[in-house]
Amino acid sequence: MIKYIYPTGAYFYTCFIPLYMPKSRSAKKKNFTHHVGILLDDKIFNDLQQLLKGNPRNCMSRLIRDILHQKPIKVFTKDQTLDNVMEELAKLRSEIRAIGVNINQITRLFNTYPEPQRKAYFAKMAFKEHQALEPKIMALLTIISNLAKRWLSD
Repeated sequence: MIKYIYPTGAYFYTCFIPLYMPKSRSAKKKNFTHHVGILLDDKIFNDLQQLLKGNPRNCMSRLIRDILHQKPIKVFTKDQTLDNVMEELAKLRSEIRAIGVNINQITRLFNTYPEPQRKAYFAKMAFKEHQALEPKIMALLTIISNLAKRWLSD
């Protein structure tokens, strides 16, 4: 065991860390008692490696076990062509959110002052913010319609 001492004010906090890793619960539940070794040629091994790259939560033994039991194998792929679109959508989302926050702040100021001149001033400010919001929403709708055409064409 390793002993760490942490100062906390006038007292010291002692923490003991074991040097061994306890067995995981999943290893206890599964009764895998027999070890099987297998030799593969390069082509089959590379095919298995490609399947493993598609599923980061998997390991070679679990993959081979799923193949032996004829279970479905999940492979995740990432579409690189959508990276720019997703970046643009994230940018539009943050801009629309910022404009919405501005409109909420202007509305709060509008409701705090009873004078008609100030209310008219804050109403004009809110209208300008609302006009700035319209091109952002149109750009967002254009991107979404292009994505819908791509997805629904299959």
